[in-house]
Amino acid sequence: MSIGQIDYELFHFINEWGKSASSLNSVMRFLAEYAFYLFFVGLFVYWFSRKESNRKMVAKSVVSVVIGLGISWVIGHLFYRDRPFVAHTVLQLIPHPANASFPSDHSIGAFAIAASFVIYRRKEGIIWLLLSAAIAFSRVWTGVHYPFDILGGALIGIIVAAGVHRLAERFSFISRSFKAGLGWYEKYESKILPRNVNKEGQIQSGK
Repeated sequence: MSIGQIDYELFHFINEWGKSASSLNSVMRFLAEYAFYLFFVGLFVYWFSRKESNRKMVAKSVVSVVIGLGISWVIGHLFYRDRPFVAHTVLQLIPHPANASFPSDHSIGAFAIAASFVIYRRKEGIIWLLLSAAIAFSRVWTGVHYPFDILGGALIGIIVAAGVHRLAERFSFISRSFKAGLGWYEKYESKILPRNVNKEGQIQSGK
């Protein structure tokens, strides 16, 4: 059996749960369509905690997502793969354009952010990784991705996030670039929201 056949058999097995366990379909629809926005909420909350380490984490997360999606765009054009609902008769539970299926952009984005969170905030990061896995699984359940699409996306997201962090730690000019970017933003922010820094590195609103 070829890799493509294995991938389809796994897809078919999971997608059929939409019929045998239809009571979970509403949960899977939410995960597949809307749960990713929770990552934006997380980024927003961490950023406006106004703590330096959190802002570095958010900045690296965003850079990782952008790089990951760029890689996805290249792969999607070089190795185009139809969506499951284009190539097969499936149970499709959410609407989706018939664009490239591999790799999964949702998986790339979710796992890139979650992996960045793990690096800085391990315990909370594990929760974000579990949410990433739930989102990825739901994309198969709802009929818009094959299992290997989400696995590929997860690997890209994690590798890019780890790579961005590693490069920033190893090469001073990259670290300085992040620091300069954050410094520029905080200089602008301070004009709107005056602040001071406490001993723990927490940036606080001034009085």
